[in-house]
Formats: sequence, C-alpha cells, structure tokens
Amino acid sequence: MRAFTALAAAELRLLARDPASLFFMVAFPLMLLVLKRGDSGAVPGYLAMIAAIGGMGALPGLLASYRERKVLKRLATTPISPVLLLGAQLVAQVAAGLAGSALLVVVTIAVFGAQPPGNVVLLAAAFLLCSVMVCALGFVIAAVVRNTRGASLIGMLVMFPMIFLSGAAVPRKVLPGSLRQIGDFLPLTPAVEALGDAWSGTAAVFPLLILAGIIVAATAAGAALFRWE
Repeated sequence: MRAFTALAAAELRLLARDPASLFFMVAFPLMLLVLKRGDSGAVPGYLAMIAAIGGMGALPGLLASYRERKVLKRLATTPISPVLLLGAQLVAQVAAGLAGSALLVVVTIAVFGAQPPGNVVLLAAAFLLCSVMVCALGFVIAAVVRNTRGASLIGMLVMFPMIFLSGAAVPRKVLPGSLRQIGDFLPLTPAVEALGDAWSGTAAVFPLLILAGIIVAATAAGAALFRWE
C-alpha cells in the first residue's frame, strides 16, 4: 500500500508539471465559464469535459509511452507490478480532475453567484464514475493502439466528437436531430446526464448504472487486449 501511495503521488506530480494537462483540465473550463457569463447550467457538461480530457486526451498516450519505453516490462521484474502503475495513473488522473472540478464549482458559486449543487455527494459520486469510465476507455485505446503517437491521436479523435455530441461542450438541444441521435449512443452522454441530475438535486440512478456498466465492460476489454510490451 505504501508503494502504491508513493507511486500515485509521483504520477500526480508528473501530471502537475504538464502545462497542457493543467491548461485543459483547469484553465480551459474556467475560460468557457467566463465566456458563458457564469451559466451554472453549463457546469455539469464542463465537469464531464474535465474528466474526458484526462481519461481520453492524456491517458492513452501516456500508457502507450510507458509500454514503448519498456517501463512496464522493467517494473514486472520489481516488487512494483505494472498493474500498480496503471492504478496509480488512474488515481492521478481522477485526483487532478477532482481538483479542477472543485475549482470550477467554487468559482461558479463564489464569483458568479450561482446556487450550490443540489446534491454535492451525488455530484462527487457521478464525477468519480465519469472519471473512471473515461479512464477505462483510455485504457482500451492504449491496449489497441501500440505506439505513443497513435494512441494520443486516436484518444483525441475519440474525445473531441464525444465532448461536442454528448452535451459536454454545448447543449444537445441546439444540435441537429441526426447529431443528437449519434450522441444518444456515446459513453459521455450518460455522464453529462448524471452530473446534470446531481447538480439540480435529482437522484436519477439509471445514468449511474450505465456508467458502471461501461466501466466493467471497458475494463474487461482493456485487460484482455493490453500487452505489457
């Protein structure tokens, strides 16, 4: 447990030194909030966006780079298993996302005078499930695409359409009908719905169950496909 904690802390420090990750997970959502003049209705989507940026924008390339540089292979010969490294990466991404999300919520309330979330506990739980879900999808991408550049590219190509069609970046009601239908089948859509329900204080269980199902399926697929070298 001590080794895992130290590894997670090290991964979090590395993430904190990445200016691109810091910008897109912290500064970018705040900029969107300012452009929206503090519209609290947009915040649940921005929370889902923060999670997606970490899980699909950053994680696939990072895991692929560890495999490409044979970091995972070398760890297999030490007391720290490669599985611990993957777990530490998950913790680091979720922790960074929670920090960026907490800042976004605080600014929304303190600066723009929005009402606090209707159910803070449910909001935190929904964000946690959303973060784990997109990290599981990032794990699948890293498992399928073997090189760093390709994994990063595919992660971005999956992430951006998902953000725009799920309601994370713009309300789904402004999208054409055909694009809304595509969004119905995207994994990030139930995440936006769950976060929106929690923000309004509605305890809707179905979107959370969908997220849990995606986590199980994606984790199983990633574990079956992932190669350590």
